Amino acid sequence: MKNPPLNDDELVVLLDDDGTPIGSAPKATVHTDSTPLHLAFSCYLLDDEGRLLITRRSLEKRAWPGVWTNSCCGHPAPGESFEDAVQRRLQQELGTSASDLRLVLPDFAYRAVDASGIVEHERCPVFVGRIAGPLEPEPSEVAEWQWVDPDDLRTSVVATPWAFSPWLVLQAEQLDALAGAS
Repeated sequence: MKNPPLNDDELVVLLDDDGTPIGSAPKATVHTDSTPLHLAFSCYLLDDEGRLLITRRSLEKRAWPGVWTNSCCGHPAPGESFEDAVQRRLQQELGTSASDLRLVLPDFAYRAVDASGIVEHERCPVFVGRIAGPLEPEPSEVAEWQWVDPDDLRTSVVATPWAFSPWLVLQAEQLDALAGAS
């Protein structure tokens, strides 16, 4: 199955400091050196053996290219449910879908600055689901992928945090919630 096209006109939901939506803006213009707080999500996929899928971000990515990260992440469009947004991005990035999708870290939020100066500033609930089909990653999104044991991932993140996205490093501190969702 061919991955659905990525939308160059994608909008993100802007938030005030309390997390209340205050508008939207094109994703292409939001991620700068002064990125406003906006809504996002992270998703981890599990296989039947309880391993987590991690992906290495494409070298084409504007922020954090080439680092290892969660299975999939993205932004819900204005009016789009998180579940629909997660399934949409799983199709676009990985050419797959998830079953048994569950919200495991509803209040996760972070702010981080990439080496190039790009800022991520997100309220980013975290979901876990079971992979529901074969992987067909989109090369402009995913350079490579690996199924990993949660304990091995925790050890790697502690030993080499610079090799991972800042959101995965912070989420790994709560890895029991991720792996326990199996």
